[in-house]
Amino acid sequence: MKSGIHPEYHEITVIMTDGTQFKTRSCMGKAGETLRLDIDPKSHPAWTGQQRIMDTGGQVAKFNKKFAGLGLKR
Repeated sequence: MKSGIHPEYHEITVIMTDGTQFKTRSCMGKAGETLRLDIDPKSHPAWTGQQRIMDTGGQVAKFNKKFAGLGLKR
C-alpha cells in the first residue's frame, strides 16, 4: 500500500434510533465522534415490513388532492 493516500481509520460511536449504541471503526469524521442514525434496521420498513407514512409539510394531502379523481370512470 502507498503511504499517505489512505483515510484515517478510527473508532466512532453509533447511536441507533432506539437509543442503543455501539462502537465500530470507520473513516467518518474524527476519532471518538458520534454518528446518530435517523433510520436503522429496527425502524425502516424494508426490514420491519410495516409501512409508515410520514407527512412532512402536508405532502401526502397535497398529492391526494391533486390526484383524487385520477382513474375514476363515470
